[in-house]
Amino acid sequence: MTVRSPWLVLAIVSSALFLIVIDMTVLYTALPTLTHDLDASATEKLWIVNAYSLVVAGLLPGAGALGDRYGHRRMFTIGLVIFGAASVAAGFAPTSAALIAARAGLAMGAAAMMPATLSIIRHTFEDPDQRALAIGIWAAVASGGAALGPVIGGAVLEHFHWGAVFLINLPVVLLALAFTVAFVPRGQGHGHHPFDPVGSVQALIGLVGLTLAIKEIAKPHPSLAVLLLSALVGLAALALFVRRLRRSASPMIDLTLFSDPRFAGGVIGALVSAAALLGVQLVITQRLQLVQGMSPLQAGLFVLPIPLTSFMAGPLAGMMLGRIGAGRLLAATLAVSGAGILIYAAGFGRTGVELVSFVLTGAGIGAAMTAASSAIMLNAPADRAGMAASVEEVSYELGGALGIAILGSLMAGVYSASFAAAGGFGADAADSLDGALALAATLPAPQADRLLALATGAFDRATWAVALAAGLALLAAGFWIGRIDRANSLARQGA
Repeated sequence: MTVRSPWLVLAIVSSALFLIVIDMTVLYTALPTLTHDLDASATEKLWIVNAYSLVVAGLLPGAGALGDRYGHRRMFTIGLVIFGAASVAAGFAPTSAALIAARAGLAMGAAAMMPATLSIIRHTFEDPDQRALAIGIWAAVASGGAALGPVIGGAVLEHFHWGAVFLINLPVVLLALAFTVAFVPRGQGHGHHPFDPVGSVQALIGLVGLTLAIKEIAKPHPSLAVLLLSALVGLAALALFVRRLRRSASPMIDLTLFSDPRFAGGVIGALVSAAALLGVQLVITQRLQLVQGMSPLQAGLFVLPIPLTSFMAGPLAGMMLGRIGAGRLLAATLAVSGAGILIYAAGFGRTGVELVSFVLTGAGIGAAMTAASSAIMLNAPADRAGMAASVEEVSYELGGALGIAILGSLMAGVYSASFAAAGGFGADAADSLDGALALAATLPAPQADRLLALATGAFDRATWAVALAAGLALLAAGFWIGRIDRANSLARQGA
């Protein structure tokens, strides 16, 4: 496919991608405010954040197949319309349940668009070097946009109601629609490519079930019945989904793609880097506001080194891919980002050390996402670009959902356990720091001071535990991918 201005096409799809990834994290700095306004519980707060990534991850395989079948520009346009309508619903949501439902609607639009963005890039850029740079820019937008979400959320909240963080999507959606119709090539669909709605539902049920089980574990008093039922339903649904893929003559996701270690390594790298970035940012932005007393904007600006270095590292990594190789670059950058997060844990509470750790983390994650995206997209057949793109984006979205679920639940569990060990206050204070702050406002000064000291100390311990877990996970993933890449290189040399 040849177009007059591929870089303009890249700018158009990147603007929509920016909205998609921003909405993964834009609520981080708004959470304390909307939790208060909507009277949301700790569990509802995590679902408000997690509903988006979970629904996107569940729908992406089907959306990628639909794009291959009917054309990626068509899916991109449909996704923009759905995303715009859901933004209005989220902006005016009156309850926690309504906001969770609107977030699911946003996810439907995002799932339609995301595979289309990478597939359009894959088919638009015919020169391999230009394509690698374009994917690097795409990855920089993906990682930097997600990291920039708290900054944008904080800036909006300085002047507007929390619902405005969704309404700011509308001008970009309208402009992207107009430019898509005018400049993005139609492309050709492949009518034989499969779409399996049953498989999509199975994947979504599986992911939601397992996430519900993870969240239940972190509660101060988990229900064994809810835990077992949600875990069994989730595992059964995912097992049925995998069996359906294996038995299908034309599967929605071709599992043989994972037989290529370069492809599989890219998936692991994307999943772990997204999990670490979103999970750690969720905890850090909450701590900056609830423990250190920063405003939403101040908290967003404090973590600004993460998106800035991520934006710079993505294109640079794209230019280095040809010389270093995706596997080696991915292993190295995962190790850098892991080291950055561990430095944060080691220098916990010291501003200078924390800022240095943010620089390393942002640069490592931005470059790792470029390497992971390239490893996935460039090691799949061209006629399965939509399928490969959906796998790549499922890795990011599922990683983000797991990061929020696992690391967010680890945060809640460590906080509750640390707080309960001291005792003397109610269940709401042990459930979350938000609950402890609300209770402290009703108590006499001596009791309030004691409660706040216990609660902030417990939250600090929870933040440290999350940073340690995320840093070690990144280092382990980098080590594993490095071993796989070396083994693959030796095999090619011996062939």
